[in-house]
Amino acid sequence: MGSLYMLQWITILFFFTLVIGVIAPIGGVGGGVLFVPLAVAFLPFNVDFIRGAGLLMALTSSLSSSPLFVTKGLANLRIVVPIALVSIITSICGSLVGLWLTNSFPRGDSYFSIFLGILLIFIFIVMLTSRDVEYPSERPVGSFAAKFGLQGGWFEPSLNRTVDYHAGNFTYALLCFSAVGFIAGMFGLGAGWASVPVFNLVMGVPIKAAVTTSMALITLNSAAASWVYIARGAVLPLICIPSVLGMSIGARIGARLAVKAKSRFITGLVMAVMLFAAAVDIYKGIRGVGLL
Repeated sequence: MGSLYMLQWITILFFFTLVIGVIAPIGGVGGGVLFVPLAVAFLPFNVDFIRGAGLLMALTSSLSSSPLFVTKGLANLRIVVPIALVSIITSICGSLVGLWLTNSFPRGDSYFSIFLGILLIFIFIVMLTSRDVEYPSERPVGSFAAKFGLQGGWFEPSLNRTVDYHAGNFTYALLCFSAVGFIAGMFGLGAGWASVPVFNLVMGVPIKAAVTTSMALITLNSAAASWVYIARGAVLPLICIPSVLGMSIGARIGARLAVKAKSRFITGLVMAVMLFAAAVDIYKGIRGVGLL
């Protein structure tokens, strides 16, 4: 009976993450942004295990693409390295705070569910209001950015020329990425939903370079935060293995469908699912603390 029960959940998790993996690339979000809140809302697993799996899925997806982006010059390591030095620390701090929150209070998982729902509403607002700029105007370049050469470029076939850019507003961006790292570690989310707008709108990095550089940053943040969950025993193979496998296969399918799919409709669907998950998470959390 135990083996049958495990097989059932392995199958459910595989197809659950397969569907998320398909729609996430088309909707322009990372799989962790959908997996964690939906799993917290509808699956009977401890939130620590769900967050651990979410970080490993974000790490898997970013690792599969980052080397290619770096080789092609799209992912800018000159920008990633100084930012990662700070965001890795904050992601580890976020992981420690998240685990402390759920384990130090009698209803810590319920408080976490409420905070996750509130965060999802914030992400929904960010996605609703942010407008990516393909080639933004140059932002003010401070002394640090000038000294360490926070710039880059790549050959763009559609323009038949090399696109060069400088990353500006480094101080403001560093503060933003500190918060993004903390949130990613605490909630087990991939941070692409926040990293891309910061690179693009705050630092003035072209959208193609912003997306690919964000993937490289997620690799470092997720790896650092994952070790905290692994060390605390919050990474359960029963959840992680089928989830990572389903997400990987689904993402490959979604990447192919993204070329032909109506992305606006899918993005709207993803946002609607996020809002629904936020409502369920908040309701579940409020009910858990005894307010309903």
